[in-house]
Amino acid sequence: MFCFQCEQTKCNKYCQDIGVCGKTELTAFLQDKIVSALVDLANGAERNKKNTNLIIEGLFMTVTNVNFDDSFLQKSLDVIKNSYYSETPFDIKQLWAENDDLRSLKSIILFGLKGMAAFAYHARRFNFKSEVVDSFFYEGLQALSKDLSLNELGALVLKTGKINLKALELLDKANTETYGHPIPTYVSTNIEEGPFIVVTGHDLQDLALLLEQTKDKGINIYTHGEMLPSHAYPQLKKYSHLKGNFGTAWQNQQKEFENIPAPILFTTNCMMPVEESYADRAYTTSVVSYPNVQHIDNNKDFTPLIKKSLELGGYKTMQKRTGLNGGSVLSVGYGRNTVISVADRIVDLLHDGKIKHIFIVGGCDGAKIGRNYYTEFVRKIPSDSLILTYACGKYRFNDIFTDKIEDIPRIMDMGQCNDTYSAIKIVEELAKRLNCSIGGLPVSFVISWYEQKSISILLTLLYLGIQNIRLGPGMPAFVSPNIMRMLINKFKIKPISTPDEDLKAILG
Repeated sequence: MFCFQCEQTKCNKYCQDIGVCGKTELTAFLQDKIVSALVDLANGAERNKKNTNLIIEGLFMTVTNVNFDDSFLQKSLDVIKNSYYSETPFDIKQLWAENDDLRSLKSIILFGLKGMAAFAYHARRFNFKSEVVDSFFYEGLQALSKDLSLNELGALVLKTGKINLKALELLDKANTETYGHPIPTYVSTNIEEGPFIVVTGHDLQDLALLLEQTKDKGINIYTHGEMLPSHAYPQLKKYSHLKGNFGTAWQNQQKEFENIPAPILFTTNCMMPVEESYADRAYTTSVVSYPNVQHIDNNKDFTPLIKKSLELGGYKTMQKRTGLNGGSVLSVGYGRNTVISVADRIVDLLHDGKIKHIFIVGGCDGAKIGRNYYTEFVRKIPSDSLILTYACGKYRFNDIFTDKIEDIPRIMDMGQCNDTYSAIKIVEELAKRLNCSIGGLPVSFVISWYEQKSISILLTLLYLGIQNIRLGPGMPAFVSPNIMRMLINKFKIKPISTPDEDLKAILG
């Protein structure tokens, strides 16, 4: 086993016996086989809808914390291998054997493709597709098997960020045209009495289908993790039994799901190994699978969850819960439409000196020691600064603030990691109205990363020329010292240090 694709990689080198994420050596082997087969498919098969779907689904199921089920992975591998013929099969071990810098750049491209596949997969569920995005999956996979120079690979790294921007735009369009633009919404962390179902992951369509199937059945639905922003979409808000948010970020699910009297639906990545205390109440769907956990197939018949929810009955009395900092109400719904609608007001407050700085503090959460940096950092941000956030890292601080600068909330949740397009459009609009470049804005990115979606997002920010990004809690193990120096010199990426030192450097 050789795996170094996530932030929790063992000793920041590689996992070799069992993944820190929980995947076994056999699971890692099958996932490597899938990636190898996808390279062969990209090199030798016809570009058509079937093969493109295989590539996108295959890459997505090898993202960290998506699929732990060896039988599922083997079946997927067999389907891929039956779709092409290769006289000289590619083996991902060839990539791992490259010199450090070539391996580093090809790994960045591969992991960027995996993240992009997640975004493209969600968009395709609504039949939103892009020929530019689809074609790049072939181009990027082909590059892994080619003898390319460092300069050629470096250009392809930035192209990965460029095409990922199109994938993010496509997903934003799919979500907002289907469910409407998010609107500011308060979400309770309390759990009402009676039967309920918890939905975790990222997939809005799975949530919508479950809401429709549970309508008028006396079952409440609660989001978890990255599903929290679902409450802000008008076409999802109309379901009165979408009640609130259960728990916090993905890495806490083993503790939060223990012995709860309700079923849990896992819709995408961010799955912790399932504990025995709730395995009989866990359900997976789409490309997510776990051994001995019931899987809901593509027919999306959620009857088993409905029956289990009614059987378990939920809590007998209301359960008062809080976020990590003691708050019991969360605020969501500050996507690009909402924030851009008050952009003139933000610009006026910037001109008047009432807003001095804007921090974009977002990205993945995780269990690694050091992530409390983000809680402390946000707590120490001066009161004359705005904080825009996205993805599950916000659970470190999203229950802290309720204050405003004039009529503008100090902390605004733009949505999931899938909604990073909002952050990009907001800073672009502010730059336009202030007649400056993005780099000239009083805006700082402070990013936490964990898996491959955050890598593809980082590449998009670099493609857009955004510099001085503070990245943590650690640096990627798959980036060689030489390539890291290049990223620091060219893009001024900065590893996080301490909240006090970083705030002092940012604000002078």
